[in-house]
Amino acid sequence: INPRIISKMAKKQRSNKRKAQEETEQPQVLLADDDSSVEEEVKENVEEASVSTEEEADGDFDTNDEVASESVQLAFESDGRYHNKQRCLTLCSRGVTSRFRHLLEDLRTLMPHHKKESKLDADKRAKGGIGSAINDIAEMRGCNSVLFLECRKRQDAYMWLGHTKGSNGNGPSAKFLVENIHTMDELRLTGNCMKGSRPILTFDSNFDDREELKLLKCLFIDIFGTPRGHPKSKPFVDRVMGFYYADKKIWVRNYQIIEDHATNAKEAHEQKKAHGKNMTTSLAEIGPRFVLNPIRIFRGSFGGQTLYKNEHFTSPNAIRAIQNQEKGNTYASRKNAQKKRKTYVEELVVPEDPLNSVFK
Repeated sequence: INPRIISKMAKKQRSNKRKAQEETEQPQVLLADDDSSVEEEVKENVEEASVSTEEEADGDFDTNDEVASESVQLAFESDGRYHNKQRCLTLCSRGVTSRFRHLLEDLRTLMPHHKKESKLDADKRAKGGIGSAINDIAEMRGCNSVLFLECRKRQDAYMWLGHTKGSNGNGPSAKFLVENIHTMDELRLTGNCMKGSRPILTFDSNFDDREELKLLKCLFIDIFGTPRGHPKSKPFVDRVMGFYYADKKIWVRNYQIIEDHATNAKEAHEQKKAHGKNMTTSLAEIGPRFVLNPIRIFRGSFGGQTLYKNEHFTSPNAIRAIQNQEKGNTYASRKNAQKKRKTYVEELVVPEDPLNSVFK
């Protein structure tokens, strides 16, 4: 027998023994946040769990709640590496205006985990339409989420957010009408943050009460939330991205976190007396700011079963048709007013003055 074959067989036996030992020593798993202090407790719990398994094999193990709670281990240990590999494909349709293009560039600066793609020029009449083309591009680029900005009639912007077929099976996806767009360069606000820093995503209480907003909250977290440990991200948290539901719409704002430290002992004493700390924290808006008017939520990626439909949504085409109709009604109302004035003058009869012939 060849000695190399014998050494390979021995290595396989050792690896199988190690795997069997790890499976027997693996305790109950629960999800939790990663923290260095918690990691030490986890290691101690693992050691205690291994000791408990040995005692159980000897028959001297007593089952109680305290020992069961000690055998809990975190699902992962914090090693500072990039595990949550979220990649978002950001692209727009051909024919977008400068305002919409600048909005997409601002969103790209806020999302270091994005994958940039050129303007999409797909045929809507093709099989699957634009959605299948975007899913194919996301699969080639290795992206599991998509932010697609669609422009129609060079004046209406529609935003698609969703998961592609390669991430969570197929979907969900949501379609919004983007209103009240103000870019960073247009606003010229005082806020400024480090490029690539991770944001704090804040949602108002409506996102925990309404079912459709719960789903949209998950989409916003996956798309706008920067993954921890991303190569292009910075290990700082110096901005807040807020999502607020009001007037049947979602208002999006981006703020910088400013910490003002005291310059002398007197200011430190006053700040500590007023706020309980030696520094004050305030917010300064960075931009961009825009409003998302939800239209529909689909079960699949860019289509499929409709999970939610906004009954209060009115398309921009219908609004413009009403406005044009009102403009046409102004001409008709002016002509009607002229006819009424003419008939009023004709029907007007002035009574005879009895003193009209006195001074002749």
